[in-house]
Amino acid sequence: MEITPQQLAEQLKSGSDAQIVDVREPAEVAEGMIPGARHIALGELAERLNDLDKSRPVLAVCRSGRRSAAAADQLTAAGFTAYTVPGGMLDWAAAGFPVS
Repeated sequence: MEITPQQLAEQLKSGSDAQIVDVREPAEVAEGMIPGARHIALGELAERLNDLDKSRPVLAVCRSGRRSAAAADQLTAAGFTAYTVPGGMLDWAAAGFPVS
């Protein structure tokens, strides 16, 4: 399933309980993340599933959308409700949404 950067921004404004997981590498995350996001690199996701709450949706984000799609597939297979943000941080930043 997908959620656009605009839909994600609206969810953040409305106080959504979704968990935002940034699956980029540490050097990429150092350039900025969506406020409130948690960093779990894609390569660590399988071993860190217990860090996430299965009762809350997970929104996976990366640089452009490819890794987040793979993360959403992993999360769905593990029983999470998961979404990917197509366009990732590139589209998020291009739309002028905040980066921390």
